[in-house]
Amino acid sequence: MLSDYNFIGIFVVVALIFPFIALGLAYLLRPKKPNPVKTETYECGLETIGETWVRFRAQYYIYALVFVVFDIEAAFLFPWAVAYDQVGLWALAEAFLFLGILTVGLVYAWRKGALRWQ
Repeated sequence: MLSDYNFIGIFVVVALIFPFIALGLAYLLRPKKPNPVKTETYECGLETIGETWVRFRAQYYIYALVFVVFDIEAAFLFPWAVAYDQVGLWALAEAFLFLGILTVGLVYAWRKGALRWQ
């Protein structure tokens, strides 16, 4: 029984070690020529004027979160649509319940003004 999990154990060990090996090789092989010009802040090819750190509105973050939620919705509905022939009426009801919950969330975000781009 333990021999069945050997492949998974090897996979986990390789997955944990591989990023460290890649980062270590990149550190050893990178060009090491520091230059004051390389450490300057670069923004669209122009030198920055004033403070380079600006505060973004929280609404942009909320807008992005709403997008991610509905993008994930598509990811969850795609396998259901592919397997539509094999699932029964109960799965159809669950899909409509899922879409209903997301519709309530969309209406809530809309009424709160989270979808208004300002």
